Amino acid sequence: MGSAGIGMVACGRPRQEAESAPSGRADVTLRLGPTLVDIAKGHTISTIGYNGSVPGPLIRFREGVPAAVDLFNDTDTPELVHWHGQIIPADVDGAAEEKSLFVPAHGHLRYRLTPGPAGARFVHTHVMPMADLSLGTYTGQFAFVYIEPKSNAGQYDQEIFLATHEWEPYFTTMEEEEGEEGEEREKREAKQKNEKPNGWEIGYQRFTINGKCLGYGEPVRVREGQRVLFHILNASATENIQLALPGHRFQVVALDGNPVPRPQLVDVLELGTAERIDALVEMKNRGVWILGTPKDDDRKNGMGIVVEYANRGGAPQWKTPPKQPWDYTAFGADRAPAKPDETIPMVFGKINGGTAGFNHWTINGRSFDEKNPPAVLRKGRRYRLVFDNQTDDAHPVHLHRNSFELVNVYGKPTAGVMKDVVLVKGFKKVEADLVPAMDGLTLFHCHQQLHMDYGFKLLFNVT
Repeated sequence: MGSAGIGMVACGRPRQEAESAPSGRADVTLRLGPTLVDIAKGHTISTIGYNGSVPGPLIRFREGVPAAVDLFNDTDTPELVHWHGQIIPADVDGAAEEKSLFVPAHGHLRYRLTPGPAGARFVHTHVMPMADLSLGTYTGQFAFVYIEPKSNAGQYDQEIFLATHEWEPYFTTMEEEEGEEGEEREKREAKQKNEKPNGWEIGYQRFTINGKCLGYGEPVRVREGQRVLFHILNASATENIQLALPGHRFQVVALDGNPVPRPQLVDVLELGTAERIDALVEMKNRGVWILGTPKDDDRKNGMGIVVEYANRGGAPQWKTPPKQPWDYTAFGADRAPAKPDETIPMVFGKINGGTAGFNHWTINGRSFDEKNPPAVLRKGRRYRLVFDNQTDDAHPVHLHRNSFELVNVYGKPTAGVMKDVVLVKGFKKVEADLVPAMDGLTLFHCHQQLHMDYGFKLLFNVT
């Protein structure tokens, strides 16, 4: 069962409660359960998915029109379904830290929500798998959510939804990733700092777009002269990615579903884990092309999809794109942002786990502990969050139930770029302004699953 037409459902309660049993037909139904995914010829993945497919079905809401949601859990463990990027009450947001409603094992949950804001959002599990790589965002539990705006000019000929994901995760070390020389260098540097060497990292064997490895499944079919709107989602558990389409350029029109002040043409898209990009591409270079990652090994292992012009044949072509740094500020407005009422420093730290151990992550020197009281924010007050990354890892940090405005990225001022995830690279600093829109518990975390599992979280309470 996929998404259905959205009907008018009464919803006047500030806290949106679950219903004990289905009453009439839901507007959206998701069934969480075991799913087999044929990602390549002769290669099938056994995972957990939504409605028997990976990605799950495209869910379309209408902005501001309340909807009834049915969730059925066919697995042996309770699940959380997170409506990423939406401004909705904490009880239906789908995060344990916010005391959201769980979908019980072999059980059912129904509730109502009012979708918003408009644009490309998505839905995914919010279970913390820790060392179990068969759970959480390592699975196929993700699906695009598109919230139709109240008015939409639709200045394109075709829209395509593409979600990237990696499969067959495994624990690896610096030695395996960089070779023995890299491992020895890392150990030497750790010894000089009087700390343990780096702990486990995650590697993958297969890469897909829309659940298929490059060359398997149907291509994206286009016609010369079309304006195609690509909605692209990085649905990885841990990987930040780049994508290019040789012979074409992307006009970025929205980030995380939010229109940017200045659309820009770029050769390469960069998406941190859970980021979304909407980009228009003018189809004016006939042929059969590969839309994929510039990383040759990852592309050979599946991270790409064929784009085929009508009446064109032959082997798909790939050309290495020009190197171009990704710059959020290129899409921003040339004006000064409003002054904040308060500035909140958020320093990201790392405690190396050592060989065969897990790294732990800190914000302002502390790993997340559910026993600690949440930091209090006042609704309507303007806060400047200073994301100060004092580690060598890139962190795609996400704030639930809100969007924030980028005001300074790596020392460059900007304004007007609204996001719910921003990639903060190693030893860099990003400043973002937040005006909390809704009461309740609000989770901030790194969307890299391994980082989130081991301490990279902070809880706010908006009053």
